[in-house]
Amino acid sequence: MLEYFRPTRQANSLDLISIEQLDQDGIRGLIIDLDNTMTPWNNVEVGPKVEAWFKKVKAAGIRACVVSNNSKRQRVAVVADRLGIPFVFGATKPRRRAFQAGMELLQTGQKDTAVIGDQLFTDILGGNRLGLYTILVTPINDHEFIGTRIMRRMEKVLVWIMKHFASAKPFSPKIH
Repeated sequence: MLEYFRPTRQANSLDLISIEQLDQDGIRGLIIDLDNTMTPWNNVEVGPKVEAWFKKVKAAGIRACVVSNNSKRQRVAVVADRLGIPFVFGATKPRRRAFQAGMELLQTGQKDTAVIGDQLFTDILGGNRLGLYTILVTPINDHEFIGTRIMRRMEKVLVWIMKHFASAKPFSPKIH
């Protein structure tokens, strides 16, 4: 059960994810969370490092889309349009259909899609349930929705349990 919460990889921020490694691992599509992954929570500002990273992603021929639980279509659309990528809003992650909708937009499948996000209980759990490559990033900042703050406390307990009781082997078969 704990394997569903273990990401394939981890990174300190979205822009520090190696595009070369994604390409080497056969990733052709990226399902990316919005709040505290791409932008600060409830914000439409995309930082210059994130914008530059997206340009490199496109240059490498990797497609990307935003899949966000945020229910405000306009807010998600502003960020997605700025980056020139499609989006899914009100996604209800970790439900499978949110990730399936992202793969449909990207025209990718289970073996060549990665999920990138800052939360174990939505992004990583949802991606792992479908057997996708998952990357956990450190949240951009501490300002978050109240429900997310509660979940962060549960995440800390889960990380402690995984560290002390779970095997060190990642869930994903893509780790070498």
